[in-house]
Amino acid sequence: MELSDAYIQSFIQPRNELLLEMEAYAEENHVPIMQLAGIDALNQLLRIQNPSKILEIGTAIGYSAIRMAEALPNVQIVTIERDQERVTRAKAYIRRSTVSDRITVIEGDALEVNDEAIDTTFDAVFIDAAKGQYQRFFEKYAPLVNSGGVLYIDNMYMHGLSDLELKDVPRRKRTMIRNLKNFTDWIMQHPDYTSAFLPVGDGLLLCLKR
Repeated sequence: MELSDAYIQSFIQPRNELLLEMEAYAEENHVPIMQLAGIDALNQLLRIQNPSKILEIGTAIGYSAIRMAEALPNVQIVTIERDQERVTRAKAYIRRSTVSDRITVIEGDALEVNDEAIDTTFDAVFIDAAKGQYQRFFEKYAPLVNSGGVLYIDNMYMHGLSDLELKDVPRRKRTMIRNLKNFTDWIMQHPDYTSAFLPVGDGLLLCLKR
């Protein structure tokens, strides 16, 4: 089934001036943020789940953290980003938002952040960072997810690269795609999670913790 861009766009929710500014900045400066259809779908899933605490791996400029906090008026979000420039910009955008009191930004490599720096459990984890490291992120942070919680993982489709034979993937991206495919095989067979792929945005994986 192929859907036209116009039809998909008809379902996109309107955004405020700050979010539109962030979208323009991201496009102009090649900052990867979630596709509009993807973030709308994620937020609807989160509304259904209604988590009280979310951990985000990969803040970028704070776009998805703000979107999630706006969708869930009682949620607390902890988000981790290793790029100092993006952390600075994310904090500036978050300060200008109406949800700044519910978002905490931690600067550092998510694979190296000390567990004591977080010191809590979560109902949901959103992973949107280095695609080749998804399994390592999952293994590090899944123990912090409460039973019945969900891990949401973006960019599983990788703009179509995940659907190609490895030999057809550009050489500079092969290791990343190989790791992503290996992670997919691993998580789909994991006995502690029920996982499903949603073909929305750039591909969203949902992993429900038993």
